[in-house]
Amino acid sequence: MATPIVMLMGPTAAGKTQVALEIAKRLPVEIVSVDSANVYSQMNIGTAKPDSVLRQLVPHHLIDIISPVEAYSAARFRQEAIETIDAIHVRGRIPLLVGGTFFYFNALQKGIHDLPVTQPIVRLQIEQEAKLQGWPAMHRRLQGIDPAMAEKLNRHDGQRIGRALEIYEQSGYPMSEWLAKPVYNSFDYPTIRLVLEPEIRNVLHERIAVRFRNMLTAGLVDELQGLKKCYELHESMPSMRCVGYRQAWKYLDGLIDFKEMEEAGIAATRQLARRQLTWLRSMKDVNRVNCFDENVVEKSYQLVLQALDRIKG
Repeated sequence: MATPIVMLMGPTAAGKTQVALEIAKRLPVEIVSVDSANVYSQMNIGTAKPDSVLRQLVPHHLIDIISPVEAYSAARFRQEAIETIDAIHVRGRIPLLVGGTFFYFNALQKGIHDLPVTQPIVRLQIEQEAKLQGWPAMHRRLQGIDPAMAEKLNRHDGQRIGRALEIYEQSGYPMSEWLAKPVYNSFDYPTIRLVLEPEIRNVLHERIAVRFRNMLTAGLVDELQGLKKCYELHESMPSMRCVGYRQAWKYLDGLIDFKEMEEAGIAATRQLARRQLTWLRSMKDVNRVNCFDENVVEKSYQLVLQALDRIKG
């Protein structure tokens, strides 16, 4: 039987990092980040990235692998995650996949269409047009290019409309044609899925607020200023669309004041958590633990240990 992997999933601020580190003290694991923000180097505060001390205690992978000016796709994540999992297995250890980017978890387990990688300049051009014309007008444009895709999208869904237009501009083929191609999928690992989720959502909301305020105190705005000095960044780049950095960018541009930035960052993080929880609640064959249980670490460890014993037995 193939060597198992463990997936530790949960919304932002659910305490995944702490649980993962406690499990790592008891089991021979290496941590694989499943986080679309942690891939960026020098973006540490706003991504709540594990610090160097924690990363020395336990091997971490897929962190700090690209610069903030680069784009990183789910297809690339899938390829690199599988390579990393196989290498960890060769070392006789257990891959512990930790994160909240569920599009990456889906891509890993179910496969993904080989869509063109986003080119920042194309995205910037489309977003500039959208600012002038509005997303409903861009949706009408998409209807002329890819009516099958346009029919599936709300005319105000800028993110998905923009992506569909990007794909056409970059490849010359509509997104619906790309999605009609077969998906290659090979994922044969016995998988233990552990979900940390709150029984009371308001408690998670408060933790999110505290964490974002702590990020501001720790120097999120200064971090972004430093990045802007080191790189030729613009606000439409994937790295700068990450929650926290997007709001800090507006603050530095003078579009919002400090308090508005704080409130916008907390609201955006809570919206992210709601989307994550919706995805988590649709999952089957998972072990669920209340992330605010005082015994969350012990319960999580025991569930993983029991599942490993069943696989071995």
